[in-house]
Amino acid sequence: MAIASFATLLAGAAQAATPGLSGEKASFPPFDPAHFASNLFWLAITFGALYWLMSKVALPRLGSVLEERAETIGRDLDQATQMQAKAEDMAQAYEKALAEARKNAQGIAQAARETGAKESDAKRHATEAELAGKLAKAEASIAKTKTKAMGNVRDLGSDIAVAIVAKLTGQAPSATEAAEAVDQALTQG
Repeated sequence: MAIASFATLLAGAAQAATPGLSGEKASFPPFDPAHFASNLFWLAITFGALYWLMSKVALPRLGSVLEERAETIGRDLDQATQMQAKAEDMAQAYEKALAEARKNAQGIAQAARETGAKESDAKRHATEAELAGKLAKAEASIAKTKTKAMGNVRDLGSDIAVAIVAKLTGQAPSATEAAEAVDQALTQG
C-alpha cells in the first residue's frame, strides 16, 4: 500500500512539474527542440572532457603498457634467438666432440688390435721356436735311439744269420762273416 501511494505521489509531481499545453502531451526533454542547444553544449563539454581524459590519461597508459609489452616480447624473442643459436653451437660442438671420440675410439681399437696381433705373433713365434727346439731334441733322440736300435739289430741280425745258416747247412759261419753279410744287406735296403 505504501508503494501504491508513493507511485500516485510521483505521478502528481510529474504533472505539476510539466506545464500542460492545451491538450498536448509533453515530449521527452532530450528530443524537445527547445532543449537542443543546451543538450549540444553539454554534449560538446562531455565529449571534450572525455577526449581530454582519454588522450592525456588513459591512452598514454595504454600506449606505455603496449610499448612495454612489445619491448618485453622483443627482448624475449632476442633471448630465444640467442639461446637457439647457443643451442645450435652446442649441438655442433657435441657432434664434433662425438666424431672426435669415435675417431679416437677407432684409433684405440686399431692400436689394441695391432698390439694384440704383435703379441700373438710374438707368442706364436716363441711357441714355434720352443716346439722346433723340442722337435729337434726329439729327432735327435729318435736318431740316437734308431742308431742304437740299428746297432742292436745288426748284432741281433748277425746272431740270427749264424743260427739260420747253421741250421740250414749244419755249419756255423764265423761272427765276422755274418756281421759283414748283415752290413751289406742293411746298406742295400
